[in-house]
Amino acid sequence: MRVDTIVHGGTVVTMDDERQVIDDGAIAIADGTIVAVGTTREICTRHSAGQMLDCGGQIVIPGLIDVHAHAGHGLVKTIGMHGGDRWEEICGEVYTTASTPEFWYAEARLAALERLRFGVTTGVSLLGGGDTIMRTDNPKYAAAHCRGVVEVGTRSVVAVGPTRAPHPRTYADWSGGEQALYQVSFDEQFETCREITEQWHDCHDGRIQIAMLYPVLRDEHERDMAAPDYAAACEQAKLIRAFAREKGLIFTQDGHWRGSIRRASSLGLLGPETLLSHCIDLHEDEIELTAATGTKIAHNPSANASIMGRCPAIELMAAGACVALGSDATAPDRSADMFRHMQQAMHYHRTHFRDASVLPIGKALEMCTIAGARALGLADRIGSLETGKQADITVVDLRRPHLMPPNMPVHRLVCFANGNDVSTVVVGGEIVYANGKATRVDETAILDDAARQAAIMIERIGGQADLALPDDFWGQKGPSL
Repeated sequence: MRVDTIVHGGTVVTMDDERQVIDDGAIAIADGTIVAVGTTREICTRHSAGQMLDCGGQIVIPGLIDVHAHAGHGLVKTIGMHGGDRWEEICGEVYTTASTPEFWYAEARLAALERLRFGVTTGVSLLGGGDTIMRTDNPKYAAAHCRGVVEVGTRSVVAVGPTRAPHPRTYADWSGGEQALYQVSFDEQFETCREITEQWHDCHDGRIQIAMLYPVLRDEHERDMAAPDYAAACEQAKLIRAFAREKGLIFTQDGHWRGSIRRASSLGLLGPETLLSHCIDLHEDEIELTAATGTKIAHNPSANASIMGRCPAIELMAAGACVALGSDATAPDRSADMFRHMQQAMHYHRTHFRDASVLPIGKALEMCTIAGARALGLADRIGSLETGKQADITVVDLRRPHLMPPNMPVHRLVCFANGNDVSTVVVGGEIVYANGKATRVDETAILDDAARQAAIMIERIGGQADLALPDDFWGQKGPSL
């Protein structure tokens, strides 16, 4: 059988149900789909190809999946992070009143390029940074983000939704060269989300998916808003959840913590299509609720929330819940490198239990491959290297000092690799990264545009002082260090 491409010669980690690892393995690809997986001898005996991709000395894995991140963060890395809540304040201002479609386009291309270089073929991107800063006043901002991702060639699950009550919220447009402020209602944001869904969901060969978001609500006895606003927020959350169910979209919430899953359950927000992020310091019954309802969890071990409390990922998985890994995006101090987050997750939970056997190596890899696909409702398309699935493939070069000697390749991959060891990335059968370069785009142009848009944004918010080293940057003298 003639196929388009044969990937051959490497150690193939399939992440199929049997978790097959094939030495000197090969994958045959036709029309963007995997048509056969086996040894190089088996595949090359049965198939010929127009393109042969030699992966000798390398390890071949499914494209990595990041189930929780934020669009916009790529251009606000570290800015104001030493000033208490200043970084959050900057995000709030930028994402509502100081950003343009050009900002979102430049950031999307930069973030997608970072993901690509680190072997992340699919990632969730919330269009903003939390409950008051979703950029859903106009569809043009989501469109700019989606265009940027499509150009680079990765897949993105773009989460959009309204800010939570009270409404209206203040946004701004800069199309005339000056800031023009205006008020936006819940209904207007909801309509924006409908338009985004209609225009972009499952488009460009499935590379763009839309998800719906409504912010986390605290328990009724711990609400952080007036009673009428809280009641309105509860009804809005149910409306957004119902719309997601109607359209077959993932419904996600960012920032669950002790007690809030109980509240989400009481509002009917849980279920197999629901993805909850962070989920720190949960009650035992919340772990049981999550597993019983099939609700998915985005665990972000490198995030600030994981410092403030612990996500009981081990207990959740033991109860039968699907837990996948997220980066929480690239700001203020993180990265899109899922190898970093796998290693962080292992150390995070092993330290908690004081047990080096907790979170086995293969389980960590599962959390950003097939478990990530399940969390996004895409396990029939991606997440493993199996016949019939999309050919999303990441190849890691093991011929590096920190990944030698050439034995125990899966151990080397998870315990020692980093994103810069990725040599080749294939998305939907297309080689989109090879020989250290993206194949679809001009990387220098992306970097220059990102720098330009970040400088404009900093000027708009008067944020030059937020770039300076703080007085305690090098630490304090004495015991307070």
